[in-house]
Amino acid sequence: MDLQLKDRVALVTGASRGIGKAIATALAAEGCHLAICARSAGPLEEAAQEIDAAGSGRVVAVPADVTDAQAAARCVDEAVRELGGLDVVVNNVGGSRRKPFEETTDDDWRDAVELNLTSGLRIARLAIPHLEARGGGSIVFISSIFGREIGGPGLSLYNATKSAQISAAGVMALELAPRGIRVNTVAPGSIRFPGGSWDRRVRENPEAMARFVEDNLPLGRFGRSEEVASLVAYLASPRASLITGACLVADGAQGRSLI
Repeated sequence: MDLQLKDRVALVTGASRGIGKAIATALAAEGCHLAICARSAGPLEEAAQEIDAAGSGRVVAVPADVTDAQAAARCVDEAVRELGGLDVVVNNVGGSRRKPFEETTDDDWRDAVELNLTSGLRIARLAIPHLEARGGGSIVFISSIFGREIGGPGLSLYNATKSAQISAAGVMALELAPRGIRVNTVAPGSIRFPGGSWDRRVRENPEAMARFVEDNLPLGRFGRSEEVASLVAYLASPRASLITGACLVADGAQGRSLI
């Protein structure tokens, strides 16, 4: 299926590795021009070269920590200046810190909110005028199945911020629909990629992880970044023109949410 993304311009945050890199690669393969950002310039430049080889469009690497307001603004500004506008924004930056709730601090909560929620909302807010100027577009937030259900002990920081992300995106979808901008979230399950937390755990304790897979992953394996990326590419495309305000799951039936 042609996703009708050729020559569209996409911005992907957290794109130097893992899910973000896979998303950028999938969009490039569909003919998008890409602006990618991440904190570390070296790995980002390496990713840009790989992504460039996957597609026919331009790839612009913008080293930036999007939890910093000025850096986030520079990321959006450079994408627009170098590539002529924006059609797609994928907010992939995020992370988890396990800690019993009673041991969490105000600083922990501020950091988690900034990383998993505010940074993506900031990028989206900055991008809206540019999306509207090109007739509309698509904003996708990468959340988690643990934004839809209780993830378990030690995950209060992650659960709360990922749930808030899904909620905010739903309201944004209502507000931005008249302006032709669709807003959705994708909730991955346990995704293994080189250098990621699941990959590290498998290497450190393969027997325990084998039990985890047997108990929690009905397909009998971890998900792959490319499987999440395919869903995001579809949501970013005009083929998904009726889909907005949705949270779509990519977890191989791992989740237990009823909604």
